[in-house]
Amino acid sequence: MPFRFLEGVRVLDLSQYAPGPYASLILADLGADVIRIEPPGGEPMRKIGPLDRDGVSAWYKVINRGKSYVELDLKSAAGKADLEALVVRADVFLESYRPGVLDRLGFADARLAALNKRLIRCSLSGWGASGPYRLKGGHDINYMALFGALALSGSAARPYASFPMVADYSSGMHAALAIQGALIGRDRPGGAGQGCYIDCSIAESPLPWSQWALTALTRPSHEVVRGEAFLTGGAAFYQIYRTKDGRFVSLGALEDKFWANFCAAVGRTDWVARQWETTPQTALIAEVAALFETETLAVWNARLEPIDCCFEPVHELAEMVDHPQTAARGFVRRHEGRDPFIEVLFPARIDGAVEPARTVITKRKAAEIVTAWDGGKSP
Repeated sequence: MPFRFLEGVRVLDLSQYAPGPYASLILADLGADVIRIEPPGGEPMRKIGPLDRDGVSAWYKVINRGKSYVELDLKSAAGKADLEALVVRADVFLESYRPGVLDRLGFADARLAALNKRLIRCSLSGWGASGPYRLKGGHDINYMALFGALALSGSAARPYASFPMVADYSSGMHAALAIQGALIGRDRPGGAGQGCYIDCSIAESPLPWSQWALTALTRPSHEVVRGEAFLTGGAAFYQIYRTKDGRFVSLGALEDKFWANFCAAVGRTDWVARQWETTPQTALIAEVAALFETETLAVWNARLEPIDCCFEPVHELAEMVDHPQTAARGFVRRHEGRDPFIEVLFPARIDGAVEPARTVITKRKAAEIVTAWDGGKSP
């Protein structure tokens, strides 16, 4: 049953922008019925980015494909009643408000749990539900800045903000994973059919990926420093180089055999013994950089692509879309028409199958969804 693992799971998604909608996109890709709860007129993301002819952002559409949405005024009695009716019947409640907002709207966690003891409640907030930053505003660049990931990214001269947004999308992944784990745990014998509350912060989501760097702090001379460590720009064998025509190539010859293969292919076997010189390898990097600047990207690709040395051109996005590897895997799909877009499907094959193309997000009424769910059907 490819991509139907969560069939029958009912998700209410009150989140906005990227992190929460990406989490619910993962759940929808795996078969869950995802209903977005948006304010009258829709969430702000509808007006950010390239607008289609209907006035709705293409960015909003691609991250919310495969879902339905209901517009509810949660400050009104009618809107509250509609949400309550959906909560009673749902499996998952995902939101991205600042802590305290749902309490003021009358949907504090204790009330949600009282309405539906099986409900998995996931709060995906910027800084988490506790701590001195809990009510502070922030975006991906701020989250990456506080927890050290930004300090490790970029050149020796300065940090660089990452794109795509690492904290935003990693938090969506972690939220989706936690929700799926909670669903499994709820329905196991020891779970007693009981839901739970998940407190997931965008800021902390990249932290597990920094464990090597954090542990290195405890080992003198092994600290990970931007532009100096062998994985952060300090080594010649793990580096980005400019070519004669202003393009860039990546070299990831981490293992000895890959570095030796590269050195042999470019006629510089004298570099083999220098692979593990003390970082930053300023002199060796300069020598390799000077070599790459002697030829164009096309020349280097023709020479090194057949060599097993972990070499790859830095492809522009448009080149990636039409690359043979991309086409063979089938996860990136170009949609033509009056409002063209490029869709990226769930990046895994299940029993050899790729996820089917997603449907467009459709508008629903709360009463219609309640009726469908009471009948055991998808809305």
